[in-house]
Amino acid sequence: MNQTNNFFVVGLSYKNADIDTRSKFSLNDLQLHALMLEAKEIQLSEMLIITTCNRTELYGWAESKEPLIQLLCNHSQGERSLFEKVGFSYQGKAAIKHIFRVGTGLESQILGDFEVIGQLKQSFYRSKRLGLMNGRSERLVNAVIQSSKRIKTETKISSGATSVAFASVQYILKNVPNISEKKILLFGTGKIGRNTCENLVKHTKNEHIVLINRTEKKAREVANKFPVKVKPFGELATEIRQADVLIVATGGQHPTVSRDLIYNTKPLLILDLSLPKNVDPKVGEMDFIQLVHLDELSQITDATLEKRKQYIPQAEKIINEIKEDFLEWLSQRKYAPTLKAFKDKISLTHQESEKQEEATVEKADQLAQKLTGQIAHFLKENPQKADQTVALLHEVFQLQKNSK
Repeated sequence: MNQTNNFFVVGLSYKNADIDTRSKFSLNDLQLHALMLEAKEIQLSEMLIITTCNRTELYGWAESKEPLIQLLCNHSQGERSLFEKVGFSYQGKAAIKHIFRVGTGLESQILGDFEVIGQLKQSFYRSKRLGLMNGRSERLVNAVIQSSKRIKTETKISSGATSVAFASVQYILKNVPNISEKKILLFGTGKIGRNTCENLVKHTKNEHIVLINRTEKKAREVANKFPVKVKPFGELATEIRQADVLIVATGGQHPTVSRDLIYNTKPLLILDLSLPKNVDPKVGEMDFIQLVHLDELSQITDATLEKRKQYIPQAEKIINEIKEDFLEWLSQRKYAPTLKAFKDKISLTHQESEKQEEATVEKADQLAQKLTGQIAHFLKENPQKADQTVALLHEVFQLQKNSK
């Protein structure tokens, strides 16, 4: 299998699909698990899945992109015909370039959003637990993480807060006068909810923030870190009626805020940060209600975000440097079986070792290691002669071609 050309990514993102379409291809935990189990059944050895509010993408080494597309359509609510219209796929170097750009925030809706690198790490650990990870993918993920760290420390592309949580608070600051005196209700304590809470406390200087979650214990855990009040889930409708701003950051597969929860007789701004949408669209038709969804928030740009664009070339230079190192390592990896076979051939076998002095065995192993290293160096420095050299090694030393 070609080490580079057999790497694929398939998926869809905010660039080619609206929030409702992305919702159809989103994957919850149960769907993710089932998808990965099927991947093992069809003998895919390596796969990563990123599923966020902005994108759902499958990465893996395969004979073609087809099994990845089929896995996505089998386990989400999205149909193959729809994927053909809005989905994308990359192969080989283009796919490798894409995962670097995604992992470093260059493909994020809000430029410099580094939350995605945490999601990539979670995907890696999930794949590793299920046996869908080996040296190639691990090396690739580590290279992307290294790029992300360097871009974050060597450029100012992530200066200030950069996330959906940041965008939502910026929207509130620009559109709600005297926000420090308004009543803000945050419904949901997932990662986006926690980040939003932190941004609200930091930027609005508001002392009237109420937090509600279906599981009150989780809400209180957040409240231990920030000066907010926690109310029980049963008081949701009452708190909505009193609120000036409602932020919905729940993770439901169906709307968690419907028309029968809204009894407002004064203006209420609702920000829905969930994917799929967790506020029934009909709520936006009600009197006094202004409903803003995720994609609208992510289009917000300000002077700070505009300034970040000037650091894109510097970030791309860092990516290219680390990416080329990875591609060089990957190109050399196909010779590893031959080098191991050569080393095993010139080393003393276990049976011979039992008859030799320990010092002699050690010297033989050192010689084998030295010669193998010299050959590896030659292959790296002379790529145009690599295939010819490997073929000669097989012929002269009668190496097993299926050595691993």
